[in-house]
Amino acid sequence: MLKVDPIDPEKEIVGEAIRILSEGGLVAFPTETVYGLGADSFNRDAVKRIYSVKGRPPDNPLILHISDFRELEVVAREVPSFVYELASKVWPGPVTFVLKKNDLVLPEVTAGLPTVAVRCPAHPVALSLIRGLGNPIAAPSANLSGRPSPTTADHVIKDLSGKIEMILDGGDTFFGVESTIINLTTDPPVLLRPGPVGVEDLERLTNLKVLIPAFAKGLGEAGVALSPGTKYRHYSPQTKLILVESGQCITQSDYLEYVKSLINEYLRERLRVAVMCSRETCSSYGNLTKLEVGSRNNLYEVAKNLFKKLREIDELGADLAISESFEERGVGLAIMNRLRKASSRVVFCVPTRQRVTID
Repeated sequence: MLKVDPIDPEKEIVGEAIRILSEGGLVAFPTETVYGLGADSFNRDAVKRIYSVKGRPPDNPLILHISDFRELEVVAREVPSFVYELASKVWPGPVTFVLKKNDLVLPEVTAGLPTVAVRCPAHPVALSLIRGLGNPIAAPSANLSGRPSPTTADHVIKDLSGKIEMILDGGDTFFGVESTIINLTTDPPVLLRPGPVGVEDLERLTNLKVLIPAFAKGLGEAGVALSPGTKYRHYSPQTKLILVESGQCITQSDYLEYVKSLINEYLRERLRVAVMCSRETCSSYGNLTKLEVGSRNNLYEVAKNLFKKLREIDELGADLAISESFEERGVGLAIMNRLRKASSRVVFCVPTRQRVTID
């Protein structure tokens, strides 16, 4: 592991990482979203190693990372003109496009699909690696499959130490959740995975209505994984996690009362319970073990801390953890997508006056 300046990465360190990639090795590196596990996308054996190292299902495609939107033609074909216009507005940045793939793209990258997921990351280290290698870099998140994505180099070490050639430590990532993924091969476009750039922003930039299927909200799975994050359980701590959704509870007081009543049920069973909560509500849980994830008035803060807190759950020695839910606006949709996929169980709040007790 080598520390690297996230703003002005040292040429010698980047050069060593490029050498490893060019020789078929794997390098974990920071992006603005999470840490990626990179391989030369044109090296078949290196790409296959990504799947084996992560324990990743073979039908879960990877994302290709390029350094400029003008490189799209290297990996995609029949790219509509509006895609270039959109790319010029959101790249470099945390948005991934699914497009028709160019024949140069290996089937191992796309899991045999005729489409490819591609983005241009907004991080100096990532861009330096791509430009230095001269090829797109295939990179999913640098974690074991199913675990919370890594937002620090320490997270990568815990999952992949001894399994890859290099980890570049560029400090904490900025957004903390993976990129927004939108399928641009359909009319209208379809959101495949919510991320830092909200659907509202994409619709404004494209002047198109974006469809949001249930799986993009974290409700069920896609039949075919056109991109990462659409199929299989993700982001899960080893500790059982219960997500409490607002359900029929309109007021915060009703919601908090329900969450506390649920916690008390488990405490009566002599279970050790932790709660993942917002800054505004954590004090409501008294002496319970708490993980404050951020303010409800700043959902980007919540997103940035989310995976870190999901990993910390396993360090508490709790029997189970209960998580509050968040408003599904902007990046809030990404937060709820991740929480639903990370949870062992989802329950819905019902106000006291509407509950029915059966003896």
